[in-house]
Amino acid sequence: MIPVEDPEAIALLEALVRLPSPSGAEREAAAFLAGWMAGHGFEAGVDEAGNAVGKIGEGPRTLLLLGHLDTVPGEIPVRVENGRLYGRGAVDAKGPLAVATVAVARVGARPGWRWVVVGAVEEEAATSRGARHLLQTWAPPDMVLILEPSGADAITLGYKGRMLLHLRLEAPNRHTAIPEPNPAERLVDLWLTLRERARAASSGNRIFEQITPSIRRMMADGDGLREWAEMTVGFRLPEAWPPERWRETIRPVLEAAGASWWTEGEEPAWRASADTPLVRALLAGIRGEGLRPRFLLKSGTSDMNVVGPAWRCPIAAYGPGDARLDHAPEEHIELKEYLTGIRVLTRALEWIAAHA
Repeated sequence: MIPVEDPEAIALLEALVRLPSPSGAEREAAAFLAGWMAGHGFEAGVDEAGNAVGKIGEGPRTLLLLGHLDTVPGEIPVRVENGRLYGRGAVDAKGPLAVATVAVARVGARPGWRWVVVGAVEEEAATSRGARHLLQTWAPPDMVLILEPSGADAITLGYKGRMLLHLRLEAPNRHTAIPEPNPAERLVDLWLTLRERARAASSGNRIFEQITPSIRRMMADGDGLREWAEMTVGFRLPEAWPPERWRETIRPVLEAAGASWWTEGEEPAWRASADTPLVRALLAGIRGEGLRPRFLLKSGTSDMNVVGPAWRCPIAAYGPGDARLDHAPEEHIELKEYLTGIRVLTRALEWIAAHA
């Protein structure tokens, strides 16, 4: 049963979650969100990249509230049980996006400010197509709030960087009785070497300070004449290791192994200052709901890594939801927390309009 408290806000979230929108297939969700915004006081539409964009106000200063519409694959039946809304994207990140959309609609136009809500496309893909389109077509805003789950009482100030490494080894086909490593075995050895290099290069005890590698994909095959193996390795990179530095560090290892390789999705880590009007506004909003604020540094990557280094304006991330449920088969959001997030962000926007 859907709680009777704030049914309009809950209906928006449920409708968004019910629209499947894996990366590259966000059109229907973008059109729906733009339509909702247009019906609630926004100047709204879908831009050339497929982002849903809604604007309220004509002030000289701009706060961009940047979320994403796309999700990872995997269908989760949408349902409400025990005060929780289950469904793909409920936490990552249609919940935070819906929070911002409702909060901006309720605060409305304020003197001196233009509020802009963007539901971007392809954040879950290595392309970050929606955010990169904004970099190419927009002037830098005065502040950016990234809409990602932090918990209703927490503000995220930083995300680790990322690099995806694609590897391939190939060799003439050999009988399995011959005691010679095949491409798959050699690729496993290469993975172990890369993992050890990552451990040796890491410093500090916090995961935010470490290089964390993971195998994202593996396959081995052959055609009777040749055999080959492929692997994709993901690296989460700390501030001390921008992607280009890590790429050049492991280059000799890759070349010595005779691997064909290429990289994509290279994003540097980004850490924002806590001493900004944006963060002070979020602190005021969280405390105004009787909560004790927390600061987070995330081991994942978001569109903060794309727009932060380019725009270098006050930036932070906020949104209700447990980030441990991102991409999980039991992804869900507590509706009580979702509504708390709306009130927190409403208070934060009012603080910005009055004090920033």
